[in-house]
Amino acid sequence: MYAKYIKQEIPDLNGTGRTQAYYKMELTPKTFEQFISQCAREGKMEEAQILGVLTLVSEKLALCMAEGFSVKLNGIGTFHAKLGMRSDMLQDAFEEGEPTHNAKSITVTGVSFRADPDLIDTTRQKCVLVKGGVSRIRKTKLTLEERIQKAHEYLETNMFMRVPDYVRLTGLSRPSATKELRQLALNPSSGIASRGSRSQKYYVLRK
Repeated sequence: MYAKYIKQEIPDLNGTGRTQAYYKMELTPKTFEQFISQCAREGKMEEAQILGVLTLVSEKLALCMAEGFSVKLNGIGTFHAKLGMRSDMLQDAFEEGEPTHNAKSITVTGVSFRADPDLIDTTRQKCVLVKGGVSRIRKTKLTLEERIQKAHEYLETNMFMRVPDYVRLTGLSRPSATKELRQLALNPSSGIASRGSRSQKYYVLRK
């Protein structure tokens, strides 16, 4: 069976005047039931057996990560829990005078997965690619000044703004919105400042 690849256009991040391109796989969903059925058929086992093992692995994996363990499954990869502030809390900071939060304000926000090299190698060996479609950058009809104005109007009625909010307000693609907000936060005249870092970064009106 063949897999399709898509040529994806991304913004010019290096100032060359040309947009960049990267390639991603066109994904086709496979349900849990279909995966169980395939494993049972090819492994000559009962579906109930495979379901029982996977359910047990899922439950114990969650428990181990909840207890602070990093779990390595040979041939699959390494898992550990990621922490962050609750969605209804603002990001903590080390700056003097900034509010601090206790353990009740922190929660598990995701699971980090690092694939085992053997899994990557096996996937590469079994993968046969054919050309799929092309994905272009989504353009916005708003000028930069109009986009900044929309951001200000949003922040006047909301405590903070994240990248998805800016995407929704301006029509920019997520990569373009991320880059533009980063540049606006570095420019005091924009009236927009950033707080936090990485996945916890958000934007506020500059005081």
